[in-house]
Amino acid sequence: MKRNFNDDISTPEKFVVTLELVPGREIAGQKLDKIKKIARDACDDGRITAVSITDNPGGNPALSPDGLGYEMKAQGMDVIVHFTCRDTNRVGMESRALQLAHMGMKNILALTGDYSGKGFGGRGTPVFDFDSVILTSMLSDLNMRLIKTGHSEIFRVGCAVSPFKFTEGETRVQYRKLERKVEAGSSFAITQLGYDIDKYQELLLYADEADVDIPILASLYLLGKGAAKMMNAGRVPGVHVSNTLLTKVLAEFEDGSGKRQAMERIARLGVVLKGIGYRGIHLGGIHDSFDSVAWVLDRMEEIEHNWQEYREEFQENDEHCYYMYKKPAEMGTVRPYKEKIKLKVGDNCHYLFLRTAHDWFFDKNAALAPVYKKISSSLDKSKTSWALKVFLEDPFKKLMLSCQSCGDCGIQHVGFLCPESGCPKHTRNGPCGGSSHGYCEVNEDKLCVWVRAFYRMKRYGETDELTGEFVPPRLWELKGTSSWVNFHLDRDHQADDRAA
Repeated sequence: MKRNFNDDISTPEKFVVTLELVPGREIAGQKLDKIKKIARDACDDGRITAVSITDNPGGNPALSPDGLGYEMKAQGMDVIVHFTCRDTNRVGMESRALQLAHMGMKNILALTGDYSGKGFGGRGTPVFDFDSVILTSMLSDLNMRLIKTGHSEIFRVGCAVSPFKFTEGETRVQYRKLERKVEAGSSFAITQLGYDIDKYQELLLYADEADVDIPILASLYLLGKGAAKMMNAGRVPGVHVSNTLLTKVLAEFEDGSGKRQAMERIARLGVVLKGIGYRGIHLGGIHDSFDSVAWVLDRMEEIEHNWQEYREEFQENDEHCYYMYKKPAEMGTVRPYKEKIKLKVGDNCHYLFLRTAHDWFFDKNAALAPVYKKISSSLDKSKTSWALKVFLEDPFKKLMLSCQSCGDCGIQHVGFLCPESGCPKHTRNGPCGGSSHGYCEVNEDKLCVWVRAFYRMKRYGETDELTGEFVPPRLWELKGTSSWVNFHLDRDHQADDRAA
């Protein structure tokens, strides 16, 4: 019997189980044979709705999920293809989407993606022409185009969300970005990996509060000691393994019970997640055979009626972690969370100055907006806008923002910080999921630009404006031109016909 992810995820009473597979750099061989066998066994077992296949995980080259997924789908196993923004520009992404549609590969997990790793000759160029919100919007648009030409709906697009954030800024902008993903067309979500049940529940509470009415699957992982060390050290972006859990895992493998305890752990966490309202689980860390998955699913069936008994063992009550809904009294003897991120006085001055300048000069409803437009038009017609850019705009913006001269300025979306120079992934619709303790996944000594923006705006009660609306992709044809002139002449991404 063929598996159908769309049918299962659309059935409210169905608890969905998906399985993540991670191909490597080989096109044949023992490792790939194992992956294929796991998929066949999953299909035969009948309890796995779909396998998901990663897209160059860690930014390193691997066998594409498209061809491998097509092969598995032909054998009856439905597939979720991971689709990242890291390696190709918008033309390449749309071309890939058309190919997937042609192949009948309908289930897409739209991701911004890990930063670029090493390929032939060294580190690859990180593209990040889109972020995950814009990619989702592109796929939704393609769906509408295909439907208009007589096709049935092609793509079911999902997204990732990481509830395992330790600061208020990270937590809130991560969830606000989830709202933008749903507005753009995401119809299901899969969490990043962690082991704190209060953080898992926080996501459900936020989704209910924000009317984010989509099925959410929780990630689980068969945690070996090697993976536990990497995740604890922050080497897997967006994933959280606490020091306490790492110590426990290492002790279990030391006494020989490691794998059995790892399977028991995810079985218990799985039933707790089902009990608190998750629509399914997304299993990872299965590399040898399907037997471990079968054991976990069998064990879940045995213990799910007693799920409340296991909840407490997954409560971390981390005194250094921000919990959006948890009151200090509920944390026992643990001290209430205190925000550690403090911005410098200069950050607040920088924000106030640029915000005021924006209100005066770059608000189309401002009293002098028609005058600015007339001046811009005159400079443009006389082909002297370059002088404005070279002698005024560039010195000002390079000093204040490390401007990259993209010609399509997005600072007003990021607390008047530059998403091009400030974010290695150039995100304009909210942060990626890779930050840790407020710091950037790539530049680990710098705060995430979105976290900085949050605290700048929080001081003035303006955080609701952050990630509050969809931001279209930047226009590359404007690179090297005056963003000031482009704004007033409605050429940039803020033009009414693009921002609508």
